[in-house]
Amino acid sequence: MEIGTLIVSYFFKVIFAIVIWMIGKYVIGLIVKMLKKRIESGQIDPSLSSFLRSLIKTLLYTVLIIMIISTLGIQTTSLVAILGAAGLAVGLALQGSLANFAGGVLILLFRPFSVGEFIESGGIKGSVKEIHIFSTILTTPDNKMVIVPNGSLSNTTIINYSRNDIRRVDMLFSVSYSDDLEKAKEVLREIANSQEAIMKDKDIFVEIGEYADSSINIYYRVWCKNADYWKVYFDTMKMVKKGFDESGISIPFPQMDVHMDKLEK
Repeated sequence: MEIGTLIVSYFFKVIFAIVIWMIGKYVIGLIVKMLKKRIESGQIDPSLSSFLRSLIKTLLYTVLIIMIISTLGIQTTSLVAILGAAGLAVGLALQGSLANFAGGVLILLFRPFSVGEFIESGGIKGSVKEIHIFSTILTTPDNKMVIVPNGSLSNTTIINYSRNDIRRVDMLFSVSYSDDLEKAKEVLREIANSQEAIMKDKDIFVEIGEYADSSINIYYRVWCKNADYWKVYFDTMKMVKKGFDESGISIPFPQMDVHMDKLEK
């Protein structure tokens, strides 16, 4: 009789636990949806979007599971002690994951980049698509998805190409030793002044930079809005070739002078 009563009692506990799971899952879904709406309405920084959703879902499901275990009659005090010991062992085994979690927190705290910005780190370039608890997802210019651990991102140099409103375009042009250097510089300055995207209130720098083996190299540095960088770069490349050709200025190729001495017999 006692066994039957125990089975019936445990059966109802299981049913109650299932009900709690279903209700809890529904409530967690509502909370996540509300969070998503607030993000879409602009009340929460998009950079926090994926991180917060992942973190909140993990915490809520952890609480839900503990509630279900308690409902089934399992002593949560001893369970917490067991989980604590297990957590220590797992923590030692997953030091890399913990470092990635800490890296994610640091990224969201200090904001070296945000969702949508174009960055470079560890030789990888891409636009930030999502920032998760343990990793950050980048999309490369050729549309590859790259998953970068937050631990490595927070401990390496990050170049953020999108953060500043303006950017300098650095280019180098080579001319022959026999060409008129002042004429070459004049052509480059005219090209810079003719482009609307180039900022005229900033210094336009055109100067001889070095005497190379086969050419004289001229440094060309102008400023533009960040969004116009590649337009200025590619337009300048086309215009310089045309301008040099029209002015009779050559773009030299590598060459070498060979001197042969006649050997006496």
